[in-house]
Amino acid sequence: MATAGHSLAPLLAPARRASAALSLAALLALLAGAGLPRTAAAASYQIVVSNERSNDVTVISGADYSVIANIPVGKRPRGIHASPDGKLVYVALSGTPIAAPPQLDAHGNPIFKRGSDDDDSDVESDKSADGIGVVDLAARKLKGKIFAGSDPEEFALSKDGTQIYVSNEDTKSASVVDIAKGKVEHIIPVGQEPEGVAVRPDGKQFYVTCESGGDVYAIETAGYTVVGHFKVEPRPRTVAFLPSAGVAFVPSESTGLINVIDSNKFTSVKVITLPSGARPMSLRLGGDDRYLYVSNGRLGTVSVIDAHTYEIVTNIKVGTRPWGIALSPDGKYLFSANGPSDDISVVDLKSNQEIKRVKAGKSPWSVAIVAAD
Repeated sequence: MATAGHSLAPLLAPARRASAALSLAALLALLAGAGLPRTAAAASYQIVVSNERSNDVTVISGADYSVIANIPVGKRPRGIHASPDGKLVYVALSGTPIAAPPQLDAHGNPIFKRGSDDDDSDVESDKSADGIGVVDLAARKLKGKIFAGSDPEEFALSKDGTQIYVSNEDTKSASVVDIAKGKVEHIIPVGQEPEGVAVRPDGKQFYVTCESGGDVYAIETAGYTVVGHFKVEPRPRTVAFLPSAGVAFVPSESTGLINVIDSNKFTSVKVITLPSGARPMSLRLGGDDRYLYVSNGRLGTVSVIDAHTYEIVTNIKVGTRPWGIALSPDGKYLFSANGPSDDISVVDLKSNQEIKRVKAGKSPWSVAIVAAD
């Protein structure tokens, strides 16, 4: 107890100053946090990009968009997807040389010479380079390569993550690969130049799009037989599914269209016309299935389409020739791979504006999102 004539102020002053300092620090930290929309806790994922011409993948932090690593993987990496547990990334590799796309006829169909296809080149293909590369993200290195048939371009993982469904561009086929065994177990003939592969949300079918003739095949995953086949305008690239409506969206690159398909009857419901000059390539549905996002290639934009009314909401300017696109896990950001400019666009989907560009390798082709530890 203090005695008469003695003040406690000198004794309490240091404690008060310390308390004030702590309060100020806490306040500053709170204010700083309020002013930073992206923190490590709020963005615990990585953006992984396949770079077709530099033969590597770029790993980018989802928190601050800094480049974490560039990992050599092999020749011509294109399609890229993460394992369900986020520990591995699978990337399609091909020893078939890059070639210019074929000339198109008046209807948008590719013109091929007799006995040739889109990947013919004066340079001999290196078939030993073909496969699905397996990248260990924690170790930041290529762990191995799985044989997946000739010239794999795109692929999709089965719903349980044990198989890979692959488009083999130069053999007019699709392959079913057992990941654990590292071998092709089934080969399904499809049309010329198969490219896009997508699994229906219930896992019972996967679709394969074929560029040249506009053929799309639906293959059931119980016995790997074709259960549906329909045609769209030339050069369909990818597929996105709207399960609540039983709808599949398929782009026609050559004619700038999005085809709305009844995924039960395999018939066209509607055709959406994109802005003049659009060359639609990749499709992604938002997490709430409200909007469909479309990369428009040489037009340098991403279209936002109402997935239920099929109306175009807006067109977002991004980098040069956006190809592959992906969405952040929270659905707030979109990332596009811009091939000619060797970078990635970051788009804020609240404002529908590009907010940043991030340098990747040479000719970014596709984007995968992976949960970080």
